[in-house]
Amino acid sequence: MKFKSVQILTLCILCLFCVLPAYGATDETPSMQPSATPDLSAAGGPAKTLTLGSLDPNTGFKFLVELTTKGAAISKATLSEFDELDKKNPLVLLSTVTSPDGSQIFSMENQALILTGSKLQLPLNKLDWNALDASKSDGAESAAFEAIIKNKATGEPVIKLTKTYRVTAGLYDVDCNLVIENLSQNEQQLRFDLTGPVGIEREDPRTDTRSAVAAFRDTRGEIVSTALAITKLEKAKTDEQRQLSVRGAGFLWAAITNKYFAAIVVPATDPNAGFCKWVSDKQAWSAKTEGDEGAIGIELKTASFTLPAAGQPQSTRTFDLKLFIGPKERGLFEKNKFYKDLGFVQTFNFMTCCCPTAVIQPLAFGILAIMKWLYGFIPNYGVVIIILVLLVRLILHPLTKKSQVSMSEYSKFNALPEVQEIRKKYSKNLMEMNRHISELQKKHGLSHSAMVMGMLPTMVQMPIWIALYSAIYASIDLRGAEFLPFWITNLSAPDALFRFKAVMLPFFGRLDSFNLLPILMGIAFYLQQKLMPSQQMATTPEAAQQQKMMMFMMPVLFPLMLYTSPSGLNLYIMASVFGGVVEQYVIKKHIQKKEQEKEKGLVAVTSKTGGKVKKPKPKPFFKI
Repeated sequence: MKFKSVQILTLCILCLFCVLPAYGATDETPSMQPSATPDLSAAGGPAKTLTLGSLDPNTGFKFLVELTTKGAAISKATLSEFDELDKKNPLVLLSTVTSPDGSQIFSMENQALILTGSKLQLPLNKLDWNALDASKSDGAESAAFEAIIKNKATGEPVIKLTKTYRVTAGLYDVDCNLVIENLSQNEQQLRFDLTGPVGIEREDPRTDTRSAVAAFRDTRGEIVSTALAITKLEKAKTDEQRQLSVRGAGFLWAAITNKYFAAIVVPATDPNAGFCKWVSDKQAWSAKTEGDEGAIGIELKTASFTLPAAGQPQSTRTFDLKLFIGPKERGLFEKNKFYKDLGFVQTFNFMTCCCPTAVIQPLAFGILAIMKWLYGFIPNYGVVIIILVLLVRLILHPLTKKSQVSMSEYSKFNALPEVQEIRKKYSKNLMEMNRHISELQKKHGLSHSAMVMGMLPTMVQMPIWIALYSAIYASIDLRGAEFLPFWITNLSAPDALFRFKAVMLPFFGRLDSFNLLPILMGIAFYLQQKLMPSQQMATTPEAAQQQKMMMFMMPVLFPLMLYTSPSGLNLYIMASVFGGVVEQYVIKKHIQKKEQEKEKGLVAVTSKTGGKVKKPKPKPFFKI
């Protein structure tokens, strides 16, 4: 959202009151005074950077989190178990976003504290909070920050904010605790804005799969989600187009995700309602950065709340949040009860195409489970993909065979002289044409139901192939996985048989490698088109020309579209198409054999014939 919603609002208020005090180099901590009435300022401390966790996996910590006093936020989160693609550096999952205007946005920063009674805003993301002592214990580390809102005239404290971060070995979670305490003798009506996770990097070298996702609990108690891709956010013009909401459902969590990883902020839920009540607004944004890569993030706004005067019950309010920083792995989400109950699997972005998510998701998860099981016996995901594709083809072979035989029968039927004569005679009367063709089909033993059955196998296979495609696309196990030591060394990137100096092409964009898999895929598509029974179905010169065009379009179009796709996907498609070529060759031989037997007057072998082919016996003219 070009970072305008908070920065522009803050600047407008500051300019309106004509007060923007600078931080002074005095003994007093930095202060801010956005309004003259009431005369308040925010006091913090010197700028510091603190770290929690470790990059050494032997310590048990899943990441190293760098904290900044600016806004009491997370400036960087680096995973200890994952490296950057094609590099040996640890993977930085969350980073500081710098916009073209030079402003910096951090994850989990407190942006503005709003006193709703006086409409005063204190931009706490501009303030260096006071860093308190960090603590370490067995398997856990924590750090705290403090900011105090003072009456500038008297120096008396009015509100105190204490923010604590805690990480625990073995968990992908950062626990965040914000305590707001009323120190004055007056009731305070407040609300605050909080940045969620920001700065997740893109993983796919060809397409940007980053999205903002939010989950909700509906009236039936089920978890539903909504997502906004970064490409859609870049085109958003209004706040409404950036909202993460589901009508009539209670908010659970919001996240930014890429192909393999997610950063999920979970505010504490109301135990009675089963969802969070204190977050009133959830908004995603995207903005161009200095490197023109684009950034994505989340903003949360709280509902207004009241703090009674100091010393009275409930004069202190605590807000608990949890930030998950880690891989999108179904096994991880299923084993952890907290993740499972909140539906973290909703962060998966399966390519459902024309099939419903409710169908594709369980199929894809099932395929992922089979792939992991096979990997236990064959520790090579490239081989696992090939075996899986061939197994699926083998299971579906009876349906495919039925479909191909049916297509062959109808292609021959359409080529009959009688059919051509009917089409020519009734070319201007479709109803009459269909009636005569239907009668001719019955005469030749063909029915409309058989035609539908011929197409049914393809319809049945579609969800399976899409789920298989999605499983390979979304599996983090393929990230950096090797197929061969000299070729396809990373199944999540193009195969790159050899590399050359990068060039920019209109269709491909940046091209810096020769990828062999798409070319092999094109060859497989060409062979498949040659063997398809549909090649016999052309009944007019125009239809023949269309079939000829299709024969050359598929082998050219698909390799062009998928040239820079991850090699795991291309390996799957190539194996599937080559498997289909072999399967069609076997089915074609079966059809030819069946036709030859029919021409010789033989009948098909059955269990009743003793396993031998026999000529049909002539029927007698009469029975005795």
